[in-house]
Amino acid sequence: SGTVVAAEDLPRVIDDARKGRVEFKLDRTAIIHLPLGKVSFEADKLLGNLTTVIEAVVKAKPSRAKGQYIKSATLTTTMGPGIRLDLKSTLDLGAG
Repeated sequence: SGTVVAAEDLPRVIDDARKGRVEFKLDRTAIIHLPLGKVSFEADKLLGNLTTVIEAVVKAKPSRAKGQYIKSATLTTTMGPGIRLDLKSTLDLGAG
């Protein structure tokens, strides 16, 4: 979503932001970049956020998409090195 919001939508957008709603889109190389949490978050909160993201991505898969939809998962800080996640374990989070 952009930074310009219609006046009548402003209360809803503010409420969504306060609730932590995050929209995700693919970049041109089909990579999703999104905030998963903050350093201050407990591990269970981060895991819950990751589970929610995986569920949303799996749910958003177009019915016409064939083959393996998610090929890898990497977790990183804003400017830090990436840590590759075990794909099977990560996808199992979204299967629940």
